[in-house]
Amino acid sequence: MEIYVVKENDTVYGIARAHAVSPEELIYVNQLQEPYTLAIGQALLLSSGLEPLEKPAAKVNGYAYPFINDWVLSQTLPYLTELSVFSYGFTTEGELIPPALDDTFLIRQAYAFGALPILTLTPFGADGQFNNYLIHTVVQSQELSDRLITELTQTVLKKGYAGVDIDFEYILAEDRDAFTAFVRRAAKAMHAVGLQLSVALAPKQSADQKGLLYEGKDYKGLGQAADYVLLMTYEWGYTYGPPMAVAPIPQVRKVVDYAVTEIPAEKIRLGIPNYGYDWPLPFERGVTKAATLGNVEAVRLAVSQGAGILFDEAAKAPWFRYEEAGVRHEVWFEDVRSMQAKFDLIKEYGLNGAGYWQVMRLFRANWMLLSGQFEIAKQEG
Repeated sequence: MEIYVVKENDTVYGIARAHAVSPEELIYVNQLQEPYTLAIGQALLLSSGLEPLEKPAAKVNGYAYPFINDWVLSQTLPYLTELSVFSYGFTTEGELIPPALDDTFLIRQAYAFGALPILTLTPFGADGQFNNYLIHTVVQSQELSDRLITELTQTVLKKGYAGVDIDFEYILAEDRDAFTAFVRRAAKAMHAVGLQLSVALAPKQSADQKGLLYEGKDYKGLGQAADYVLLMTYEWGYTYGPPMAVAPIPQVRKVVDYAVTEIPAEKIRLGIPNYGYDWPLPFERGVTKAATLGNVEAVRLAVSQGAGILFDEAAKAPWFRYEEAGVRHEVWFEDVRSMQAKFDLIKEYGLNGAGYWQVMRLFRANWMLLSGQFEIAKQEG
């Protein structure tokens, strides 16, 4: 495998000829659309285009909503070891709430492709946002916690899930220990029936980091309780923030540096964003709202706007600017170069693998790069 960055006057057929790959493979792997126009600075994966014969050596989970496109799901599952179904909720009475759409298809498809289906538990309120009052009410009550864990256990067994992923965010500092105890009891219940439990962690960079996102998460305690943890190492660039990389490598590295002091590396998965943002300019805090877009979609946007793609060597992330209807825009997204930087971190620290938020859009070059990277690591090991 090789990553090639498009230069002026490059064509699909010229690149294919120069690198001894077929144009059809180049088009397929990179999801190029007719007439196959390229953007200067666009990163292409030069690969054989073959599907994986086995799962990547690293553990890889991807989050998916029940309304995921069937074709996208079938194209993605060959590269996943786990499919995290998003999501189940619960009430202030500790009663489990299933997704609005039936999740049976995702469970069946996961097993068909050799991946484990995982039930994701979230504390969403009626507004669809994380609700820390809901968390507080349940984790501070032994009775309500037990009821929720009992319903979780019954549901995973009835539906055929292989485990549970607990994704609670904005936990109050006063609920930190109660939340850890809840995860510990939930893990014990899953283990008693031969299933697994994981927990998603906000991207802390120190034990005493201030902020609602961080103070309720006890890295050491949660790492001890869970079978593995997912570091949510993304959203530095976000919908209401200023334009910047979604997962800048220096910030991601700081999170990993701290995490490995509290949790064994072999229990840590690196969170990877499968999306980017398009910000209208100028940015005005409290007013500007970025639009989410897929990584393949971002490149197609650059092509359609005649924009050259730049690569920030510090953040290890691609970006570009364009103007439409008199409004300037700045786009940050992920490509195979930024993904390579993340895979390098996983290997450098000996982490368990990766977790993708989310897999609703297909990014084929990413999956093929990941599969090749960790197959090589497996052979060398």
